[in-house]
Amino acid sequence: MYFSNTDIKKTLEDFLLENNMLTYDSFVGRVYNFCRSLGFEPGKILPSRAFCSDENQGYPIILIAKHFGTFPFNHGRVGGTVSTDRHGPHAEHGKDLLIIHASHVGYDPSSRIFGTYHRRHTEDCEKTPSCGKIYDVLEWYLKQYTFAKDNIFLDRHGKDLRVTIDNQILNEDKTDGLFLNMEKIVGTQRPGEFRPIKSYSTSQCYSASQEFCELMGVATWSSHERRSIGNKLLPELFNFKWHSAGDSETHGLLEENLLRPMPWIVSSPYPLLTAAQANIQVEFDRSFRTLVNADGYHGKRVVFISCLNIDISPSEDILFPLTKTVPWAAFIQHENGSSVVLEQQDLMNRLLEQSQDNPDEVDLEHEIQNMKDTQEIKIAKV
Repeated sequence: MYFSNTDIKKTLEDFLLENNMLTYDSFVGRVYNFCRSLGFEPGKILPSRAFCSDENQGYPIILIAKHFGTFPFNHGRVGGTVSTDRHGPHAEHGKDLLIIHASHVGYDPSSRIFGTYHRRHTEDCEKTPSCGKIYDVLEWYLKQYTFAKDNIFLDRHGKDLRVTIDNQILNEDKTDGLFLNMEKIVGTQRPGEFRPIKSYSTSQCYSASQEFCELMGVATWSSHERRSIGNKLLPELFNFKWHSAGDSETHGLLEENLLRPMPWIVSSPYPLLTAAQANIQVEFDRSFRTLVNADGYHGKRVVFISCLNIDISPSEDILFPLTKTVPWAAFIQHENGSSVVLEQQDLMNRLLEQSQDNPDEVDLEHEIQNMKDTQEIKIAKV
């Protein structure tokens, strides 16, 4: 997968939020004009959305319908994974084809915290995790990480800097859980041999390695009092194993996407934001490779854009979320089969070159009234 042989930290850092956000109405207008600049024909463009099923993704869908004059095809699953098995039907239904893919994360402007969203339709306008599906995947990993933070201890014995680790964390026979990169933490005489200097009833004490001491900083052991490692349990120091049974909604794909970057996700100040971002990066890579090999798209104009949707909880007098989006990358295929991938900054530059005003924008209220005014068509068997 995307994170297999790359520096995960660098990959995540290359997804830039600052100076790359657009309000959703501005984004969709620019995407429409961008498609037109590529030769897409008005009235023959079939957009598709690959969004989570969350109700706060409805506003972006309305705007897509308004700008493109049709309700978008559905390529999405909960959590923001792409149903690549729907390429064929999508290609059949339109001449020029657009797919907008996004994972999403909530944002509470009052607390300035990512990962929550006020559900105005609940009895007390409750604040819940958003994306809820991503949170469901993360919850088990976050508990494992919290346990490790609270049950790995650092202390000093004279000049000897020590680390004491709970036996549950050390258990190498467990089939799933958090596993420490012991070679980075424990001082050894021989590679792969980690001998405790003292055993306790539920934990083992080791001499800390030089690398670990440098990573923690000597000031961490400034007193003889034993203290938990807490937030100094950095993502380089552990990984996860999890034998997921999958689920009927994503077939385990979302969890598979997040497993390798999971140490960086759970240790992030905003785990849901980092997880959504990581999923976008993996899904763009995966979906791009299916698009170039999909027979239905051959000989057609295609644009595929992956984004992060940020759902800003609305105030009481506003009906829909004030959605912003952060474009990540785009795949463009021309009618003659030539294609190009636009990275984040190139994509932003191309979008900003376009006007956000769409001359072909549909007046939805007018069109709905036309439908109401149309003489009723009786349905009958021949």
